[in-house]
Amino acid sequence: MPGAALATLIKSELFARLAQGVAGGVTVVTPNRRLAQALAREFDAAQAAQGCSAWESADILPYAAFVERLYEDALYSELGRELPVLLTQAQEQALWEDAIEASVWGGGALLALAQAAAEARKAWGLAHLWRIDGALGKFPGNEDAEAFALWAADYRRRTRSERHIDAARLPDLVAGLLDNPALKKPKLLVAYAFDILPRQTQVLFDACAAAGVEVRICAPERRAATVLRLPFGSARDELAAAACWARARLEASRDKDLRIAVVVPDIEQRRKEVARMLADTLAPGSKLPGAPVQALPFNISLGVPLTDYALAHAALGLIELAGRAVEFALASRLVRSPFIAGAEAEAMPRARLDAALRRSAPPQLSLARLLAAIGSSGVAAPILAARLSAVFEHARAHLSGRKLPQDWAQQFAALLNAAGFPGSRMLDSGEFQTHEKWNEALAEFARLGRVTPAIGFADALARLRRLCASLLFQPESGAAPIQVLGVLESAGLEFDHLWVSGLTDEAWPLAARPSPFIPPALQKKAGIPEASAEGALALDKRITDDWLTAAGEVVLSHPTRDADRELAPSPLIAQLAEGSLDLPDYPRQRDLLYAARALEEIADGKGPPLLAAPAGERVRLRGGARVLADQAACPFRAYARHRLAAEPLEAPAPGLDAAARGTLLHALMKGIWDELKTKAALDAMPTSELAAVIGRAAAGAVARAQREHALEERFAALERARLARLAHEWLLLERERADFEVAATEDKRALAAGGLEFSGRIDRMDRLAGGGYALIDYKSGRVTPKSWEGGRPDDPQLPLYAVNAGEPVTAVAFAKLKTGGMRLMGYSRDDKALPQVKQYRDWDALLAGWKHELDALGTAFAAGAARVDPKRLAQTCRYCDLAPLCRVHEKLSALALDAGEAAGEGAEEGEGE
Repeated sequence: MPGAALATLIKSELFARLAQGVAGGVTVVTPNRRLAQALAREFDAAQAAQGCSAWESADILPYAAFVERLYEDALYSELGRELPVLLTQAQEQALWEDAIEASVWGGGALLALAQAAAEARKAWGLAHLWRIDGALGKFPGNEDAEAFALWAADYRRRTRSERHIDAARLPDLVAGLLDNPALKKPKLLVAYAFDILPRQTQVLFDACAAAGVEVRICAPERRAATVLRLPFGSARDELAAAACWARARLEASRDKDLRIAVVVPDIEQRRKEVARMLADTLAPGSKLPGAPVQALPFNISLGVPLTDYALAHAALGLIELAGRAVEFALASRLVRSPFIAGAEAEAMPRARLDAALRRSAPPQLSLARLLAAIGSSGVAAPILAARLSAVFEHARAHLSGRKLPQDWAQQFAALLNAAGFPGSRMLDSGEFQTHEKWNEALAEFARLGRVTPAIGFADALARLRRLCASLLFQPESGAAPIQVLGVLESAGLEFDHLWVSGLTDEAWPLAARPSPFIPPALQKKAGIPEASAEGALALDKRITDDWLTAAGEVVLSHPTRDADRELAPSPLIAQLAEGSLDLPDYPRQRDLLYAARALEEIADGKGPPLLAAPAGERVRLRGGARVLADQAACPFRAYARHRLAAEPLEAPAPGLDAAARGTLLHALMKGIWDELKTKAALDAMPTSELAAVIGRAAAGAVARAQREHALEERFAALERARLARLAHEWLLLERERADFEVAATEDKRALAAGGLEFSGRIDRMDRLAGGGYALIDYKSGRVTPKSWEGGRPDDPQLPLYAVNAGEPVTAVAFAKLKTGGMRLMGYSRDDKALPQVKQYRDWDALLAGWKHELDALGTAFAAGAARVDPKRLAQTCRYCDLAPLCRVHEKLSALALDAGEAAGEGAEEGEGE
């Protein structure tokens, strides 16, 4: 059982003992690395404040590092031959995965083996930390607990038989060695800021005391603080205020050692948002064009997975491409990657190469196929081609068969070297550190050979990727005055100013979070705080009390709303009276950007007009009705696309894209009506003959797609069946109509509007029994006749056909071909001319109005109208690919964009009927 409570040592006495240096023999252990670093900096500042110009570094380190140092001291002493080998975290993970996979719950029964192994490893550590590992499998629990007990037994047997020890059991091993004189021990061991002493930790401290080490505890100094509780309308407003507060406190102080902290409880989920908003307020000019690179005045405690960094992502992508086919998106990024040799010298050729590959490459590419595509692209990038060829040759010679992890690591390193990784340019500080971390990860992967047998390429890559994803990393950048912390990282730290955000009744105190693999009753019996609501509440209350004395100024804040939900303050701070802060309104990045560009802005919403055609002729354009549709949506869009030839980069997609499916649909209906011709023929045709007509039309449509899109036969068969089902359902609707004759299908026409002439193709024109013609346009997505109405009509195609048809058009309709939603939607001159189509009372006025709007659009385009004027703000711009050219996001505020989205809602199918 643990011994008596440890004697205390005040902080000033601790610093006085540390000032004695090595002679004092003082070692300080902290619960985590951040606290150890902060305490070391504080000690250094105290020494400097006393006028010291040089002093010995204080021996301050995290508890886990202290335990590992004791183990290493024993390892290099006469005890070394008897000690087991310490496993790395990756080796532990691999052993847990093997134990789970070999059990009755393994063999594919678990969909997330790696996640289950990580949770099991955490449960194993928790069980030893609270010394309840002996009760595993003996204490009644659920199926998860039974499974974990089985996995743990297998893991224990294997580690013992192979003489391995893990981090969870290392303190117990070290505790048994402390009485040996070969082990180096401090004179005084100080446990700093340990709010909780788990049983295993207490036992180790007791063993230190029994071995003659003086063991004391020390806590941070507490001070009288000015405390404010601030409510905010939203979490975003709260974070924006915290950023302004931090900047105000930083600018008001001349203390170079100022310590400001912002605690964000859900920092894991909001890290990117927090970083963006803080940078926007604290260093708004850092991202302006031409701004010098500077260190930001804040640091976020939580790193991100190594796989999120571009350099590591490129390394893993190169390895994957060398061994198997990858998605085109990955191949595209690698072609443009700065981490392959020659990237700077071939920057423009590689960009052109990527654009060319997007037009011809398949959705998935092997390295061999990528090299072939590069060779046939017509774009010269010789350094890239040479490097990828070297990778291909190395992969062909060395990436087959089964190998030990250390052999795979060697081959992966050689493969990256063949690519010239990490590139020819000099890496910046962040990239250099990331490259070092990548090399560490590769070395860690190589060490898996101690516990893992020979594996194949796919397994090796998967294990390496998982290892990198588990490594949280953040490049070091010097001490920053503002620290952004999670709840646990803030424990034990002292500040000049502290802001704790997000303290709602839902978020604080935290809910109980017992390990799922250990019976909850066993965890409660052991006194694990997080295992019960009572324990979690007591722990979070202690943390809250610590916050109230951790700084001279303390702000506790909470949002009052989350979308439409009202939120209340945490009961742990609700007793504090609400306060207020008068914060400066600092300029944001957008404000500085406007100020910077004001002197060089040139507003020009008009380009040169089109060259006039000879008298009596129209200006001929390519693009058809799309020119007018773009002009209606936004004049700049029409000018950029049809005058400047601005085109988006293509992206290969698996199967057929929306445009190809639309072409299939049109070809299907043309094939059917080219045979049937009339409604009478449809009605008279036997079912078997009609099925044959549909089959021929579907086969013809798909055969064309196979030629143009290299559609595989298995997908072609599915498309033929889909088209046949669609046609059968549609023809049921056609049989409800009055007699008609299909006068034209896919009929090419010359179309005129405002002095412009386009070529168009009318999907279908029917001669109606009651006289006149009906224009029908096939659609499979969302459509509404409202898109023809008003100024700047959204979809002017059918109106353009109607006013240029030549024959008397008396009805226009969308034919919506969608399974379960077949219908005709549109307008007609005569009542019931088409089923489900509304009669338009003043047909001639409708056609005249259409012609007026179309002529106005054509005239404006011919005149060179090019202003950035989206019809419906965000709705028009949401899927537009021209934003980098028009920069509409700089013209419209976020509020205007939101308003535009709200105004654009409601144009659902069926409106206007």
